[in-house]
Amino acid sequence: MIASILAAFAVAFPAGAPQAGPSGGLYGVVRKGPTKPVCEVGIPCTAPAVGLRVVFVRSGVAVHTVTTGAGGRYRATLRPGTYVVRTAVKPGIGRGLAPARVVVPRGRYARANFTLDTGIR
Repeated sequence: MIASILAAFAVAFPAGAPQAGPSGGLYGVVRKGPTKPVCEVGIPCTAPAVGLRVVFVRSGVAVHTVTTGAGGRYRATLRPGTYVVRTAVKPGIGRGLAPARVVVPRGRYARANFTLDTGIR
């Protein structure tokens, strides 16, 4: 009995068969800004958003969350399609992430950079 189950499994899932699932996603940098009330010419008024939890939502369901690392960089493995993007914690002020909607292509990783509006005016 066990041998027949293993044989059926080997036929259904042969060695070296491609695995189902995402084969692409998004990567990029999240920056926050403005970082001070008065921006000056020649001095950056944005900064990397390090440690920010970014949530990818599809059909109203949060399907993936990443935390930005050094330099605000992130990488998310996602299935192809359109996603709404937001922060894990709703900002008290500001408009949140922009762009708020992204498209993941089929079979590859695409760059998508985001800006977090800090609400400083």
